[in-house]
Amino acid sequence: MSIQNSSWTIAFIMFLSGIGIPILATWNGALGHQLGSPAGATFVLFGVGFVISGMIVLASGIPPASAFTFDRPYIYFAAVFMLFYALAVTWAGPRIGIGNAVFFVLLGQIVAAAAIDHFGLWGAVRSAMDLRRATGIAVMALGVYLARKQA
Repeated sequence: MSIQNSSWTIAFIMFLSGIGIPILATWNGALGHQLGSPAGATFVLFGVGFVISGMIVLASGIPPASAFTFDRPYIYFAAVFMLFYALAVTWAGPRIGIGNAVFFVLLGQIVAAAAIDHFGLWGAVRSAMDLRRATGIAVMALGVYLARKQA
């Protein structure tokens, strides 16, 4: 297995992504406060992201037009979930604390990820729920609950 596909490399990249979530929540919440508009801060977030991702696509190669099919139109709605997340955490983080906001996001991620994996939804790799996995998820959920600070 090459280094770019190793499980540890992927895990590390995802760990770094996880570090970025509360940083994003903190910084975008501060921008929302400064602008007096969580929607304005989210607009800036996506605008900067649009420019940077556009540069990456130009550098790495634009997908052919034929790749943009609508045989599974729901896959394009991932952007709606990202928008909802960015707006919600930008609005909620300064009100209930970044830790609490991200803990509830994490709890939602754990539940949704377990369901998606168990049923292999939308083409995801299927990983059936068993007692060991359910116990691990319950322990993670309990940890998220215990780590949550009362607002």
